[in-house]
Amino acid sequence: MRVIALTGGIGSGKSLAAQYFAELGALVIDADQLARDVISRGTEGFDEVVSYFGDSILKDGDIDRRALGELVFNDSKAMTVLEGIVHPRVTAEFNEAVQSLSGDQILIYEIPLLFEKKAHDRFDTVITVEADMEQRIERLRAKGLHMSEINSRIAAQATREQRVSVADYVLENSGSQDDLLRQVENIWDGLVSASN
Repeated sequence: MRVIALTGGIGSGKSLAAQYFAELGALVIDADQLARDVISRGTEGFDEVVSYFGDSILKDGDIDRRALGELVFNDSKAMTVLEGIVHPRVTAEFNEAVQSLSGDQILIYEIPLLFEKKAHDRFDTVITVEADMEQRIERLRAKGLHMSEINSRIAAQATREQRVSVADYVLENSGSQDDLLRQVENIWDGLVSASN
């Protein structure tokens, strides 16, 4: 079994690469999705977040991630509190998934802040997805993000050079989706033959 980190800056195309890996047979887990799950309504995490941040972060009974993000983004103490609630639970979920692997299974963990969290040593292999800045901005605008949000999120993340410095493979996603798929298939073939 192999545990592989898939990282990349916002708008680089990590999710599409992850989807391709899943279609090829990898077990794919998204760190952001785990972070949402561990504070979803009905969980202890939800209760802790609401107890600390108050009802202003709720929308229709669920945590409004945008409202919560605005609260913690420029407040390091609030961010530390939120991370203290979310991260241990995400780690526990991740560890459970790793324990469930058997034989030559390959787990791809989609983790945007790999470099920032200095987590690359926890993985057998690191893959980063990179794309030209103009394309990343274009993709994010197409998702409805404003330029101020895009700029602040990109500024808060590691640089391309930092991500590449810890990566075993670099997927260049500035071409077509077929180009990306071919690169993913090449890496997958290498991973599968290495684990056999």
